[in-house]
Amino acid sequence: MPEPTPQTYATHRRIDPMYHLVGFGLFVVAFVMAIVHAVMQPGLASAWELVASVGMLVLFFRVRVYALHNQDRLIRLEETLRMERLAGGVLKSRIHELSPGQFVALRFAPDEELPGLLEQTLAEDLDREAIKKRIRNWRPDTFRI
Repeated sequence: MPEPTPQTYATHRRIDPMYHLVGFGLFVVAFVMAIVHAVMQPGLASAWELVASVGMLVLFFRVRVYALHNQDRLIRLEETLRMERLAGGVLKSRIHELSPGQFVALRFAPDEELPGLLEQTLAEDLDREAIKKRIRNWRPDTFRI
């Protein structure tokens, strides 16, 4: 079996075809069909169909946001423990200053790069993209989608 392509800044974003393409596509088609039906045959039933399709789209996006927030909380916990183990002195006492996005980005830094990158992040208030671009040896995260 061939080895998977190593994860890098350029390849770390992932798409789940069933969620991002099929699921989203079906909800969009249902929404468009509800709009067409409401325009062509106005009435209470077609209006309710439109309201229901909007509700399904809202639910679709909210479920994704809730899942991402949950993943971010877990990443924050894991990375706090790793940073406390690897960072020394002043850096260790400043971990709480990191934003959720900074935690999420720093998870890709290997142990040997993390203290230096943590120091740069706190000193320069780097955003998640800037952090990811400074990582030399990518530490893959294959669990998050």
